[in-house]
Amino acid sequence: MNALSRLSPAELKGLIEERLKGTVPLADIRQARLGGITIESAHLAERLPAEHARPAAVLVPLVDRTDGLTVLLTQRAAHLKNHAGQVSFPGGRQEEEDESPLAAALRETEEEIGLSRTFVRVVGYLESHLIFTGFHVVPVVGLIKPGFTLAPDPKEVAEVFEVPLADVLDAANHGTRTREVSGGVLHIYNIEVGERVIWGATAGMIMSLYRLLREP
Repeated sequence: MNALSRLSPAELKGLIEERLKGTVPLADIRQARLGGITIESAHLAERLPAEHARPAAVLVPLVDRTDGLTVLLTQRAAHLKNHAGQVSFPGGRQEEEDESPLAAALRETEEEIGLSRTFVRVVGYLESHLIFTGFHVVPVVGLIKPGFTLAPDPKEVAEVFEVPLADVLDAANHGTRTREVSGGVLHIYNIEVGERVIWGATAGMIMSLYRLLREP
């Protein structure tokens, strides 16, 4: 059992708010993490040139349930061009009308799953991720007040579900999957919670939160 597993729901929520207080989106995207792969295999992946990465943002929605925080996730529709069928956070490309990554994350979340921003209290930002599909993604962490209703867009979302945050942060559920690339084998983050499998960039963002909370 790791230290995070021993925290009460209130202590875990307090730690998240403490560690994310005052965080801002990364200014230099050349310092962004390569999304979804372990630090050990980063040297095998070609870093996307910063000038070619398109800005995007996702909401990391932590629902403040009475028995503990849960993570709200989507399963992407099977017909999508990119990341079809994968488990993801709601979000997408930052458009010209979006004044910030936060604006993009909230707008995309409302459009994608119908979660009103009135239920979201933003607590901070995780490290940015460069995704192999060509996006620079800013993860925005928000605490979600219960009582919301959802209206998933069937063109983008097959399912919306919640998993306990404590389970997602449990190191016993953390692993990797491999993919052969030129020069070696990539180790890709893989998190299993019950029958749910979270992998790739979404798992990488969860691991960013895990590392932040594990810091002394």
